[in-house]
Amino acid sequence: MSNTETDAAALRCGALVDGGRPAGAPRVDVLSAREVPLGGPRAMRVRRTLPQRERTLIGAWCFADHYGPHQVAASGGMDLPPHPHTGLQTVSWLFSGEVEHRDTLGTHAFIRPGEMNLMTGGYGIAHSEVSTPNTTVIHGVQLWVALPEEHRNTARDFQHYVPELTQVDGAEIRVFLGSLVGRTSPVRTFTPLLGAEIVIEPRATLTLAVDAAFEHGLLVDSGDIRLIDTALRPAELGYVPRGADTLTMVNETDAPARAILLGGPPFGEAIVMWWNFIGRSHEDIVKAREEWEASSDRFGVIEDFPGGRLPAPALPNAVITPRRNPPTR
Repeated sequence: MSNTETDAAALRCGALVDGGRPAGAPRVDVLSAREVPLGGPRAMRVRRTLPQRERTLIGAWCFADHYGPHQVAASGGMDLPPHPHTGLQTVSWLFSGEVEHRDTLGTHAFIRPGEMNLMTGGYGIAHSEVSTPNTTVIHGVQLWVALPEEHRNTARDFQHYVPELTQVDGAEIRVFLGSLVGRTSPVRTFTPLLGAEIVIEPRATLTLAVDAAFEHGLLVDSGDIRLIDTALRPAELGYVPRGADTLTMVNETDAPARAILLGGPPFGEAIVMWWNFIGRSHEDIVKAREEWEASSDRFGVIEDFPGGRLPAPALPNAVITPRRNPPTR
């Protein structure tokens, strides 16, 4: 997925129960989404909750787009020609539809609901993402993971994984990264991570044991979910700082509620993120852009894509400065 955004959204404090927070309950911050075009002004619109002015990362998760359900006949669906990435891993997860993926490793793969594609664009990779002709509704999330300094120039890689469905009291869970409810994903990452789809039954309460060394984010797709003491609406992301060893979620609606749970230990490095590149300095970004525009071997070529590449936008008239999370309150 391609990032053309230049602005960020705001954060609101979580609503408290009866005017106060229960003793010992962790804080929940609510990150509201802003709508941005995917790949250009006439492209499919997506809702973005990471990055924010107030929060650059949750663990190593640095980017979260939530889109759909879009009627492909009206929106045109997903149609992203070859575009580059550096310094990150991309995580694709669908709720409905089908997307065709091609990359400069030679990968030709499809992603369907309940499946994960994870692509590593360390030193450089390019890929395309196109919804298939039989897709009528496209709906899902696209997530990015920042690579730590020692691995940010690693080789290209691609992994596909179909997690098992785990049923617990009041919920169904698919763990696509990390460990939760006794399930562990075999997918390789460069920092500890958690990624899971959770579907909570109507009016049900779910309490999960989680790693207290992780900070967590719950991105709501459908339904109204109360996370600990805070109400979350669809497209909002609730952030919980490290220290919590359980997370309680309540579906406050009469229909199933769905969310994506993310987590990881705080990422201690400042990053520069511009367009589809993650680096550590303005110069890293300038170099990556120049090499993409020059069709450098750094990113490779998708030989069988029927069309041109996505050009890089113009750089801003200012130095792009590194960003990190604010100090923990």
